[in-house]
Amino acid sequence: MRYPAKVKLVDVGPRDGLQNEKQPVPAEVKIQLVHMLQDAGLKEIEVTSFVSPKWVPQMADATEVMAGIQRKPGVRYSVLVPNMKGLEAAFPSKPDEVVVFGAASEAFSQRNINCSIAESIERFAPVVEAARAKGIYVRGAISTAVGCPYQGEVKPESVELVARLMKEIGVQHCGVADTIGVGTPRKVQAAMEAALKHYALDDISGHFHDTYGQALPNTLACLELGVWQYDASVAGLGGCPYAKGATGNVATEDVVYMLHGMGIDTGIDLDKLIDAGKYVSDFLGRKPVSRAAQAILTRRAG
Repeated sequence: MRYPAKVKLVDVGPRDGLQNEKQPVPAEVKIQLVHMLQDAGLKEIEVTSFVSPKWVPQMADATEVMAGIQRKPGVRYSVLVPNMKGLEAAFPSKPDEVVVFGAASEAFSQRNINCSIAESIERFAPVVEAARAKGIYVRGAISTAVGCPYQGEVKPESVELVARLMKEIGVQHCGVADTIGVGTPRKVQAAMEAALKHYALDDISGHFHDTYGQALPNTLACLELGVWQYDASVAGLGGCPYAKGATGNVATEDVVYMLHGMGIDTGIDLDKLIDAGKYVSDFLGRKPVSRAAQAILTRRAG
């Protein structure tokens, strides 16, 4: 089996991770977390989202957070934008990349944003065009790519449809996301292969939640396909709003531990990454969800 020699990880902890927290996280904590992540060697950080503070109060400080970051050369800072209003709010903060999203589940699309999959992607067309006109890279995320809390299983054909529609409106990169963490290796491979019909291997990534403990096996299954880019969340930040008590994104520390153990280069210093996870977990008053972080922190304490 030939695995990729190098893997690029996007840490989505500051955005996807913290947006689900009930307690407010001050801007200075978010900024410090981003600084610690970039010091640990992360070259891609999803910092925040420009969304309505009414719907996502945790991200109300997006402008302040982006302004407070001391940017490091070679690091790409991305923000999520749900619509044109969000993009226009994001422009002054000069993100390197914006993230747009669409569900592979019709039921999810209808329940969440009150429109069909096709309509949801069509709404992003002017957003993609405006971002690219300013030289901002556009990444797309296909949510509920293997399972949906409303309709159950999601077929690979639906993933292929969203990937095709995203490609048609000019989205440059496609992330395949198992939003509720129900995927298993074969199902995730099928979803990834569907997206690969429209995107090159270098323009595709995986985003796996660990609700059922399948995120690492799913990552491994995609490494077997040659996929070398993945989202992960420091300290396993981020619950899953559709599965009570479920863990959220796969912990960046666990992915790095696995990859380094396989001889795959990430450019990330695991010890510094664990420090970043401990910093934000201490603030939140709980242990990191990461198993690797817990094991190493226990060893350090011993």
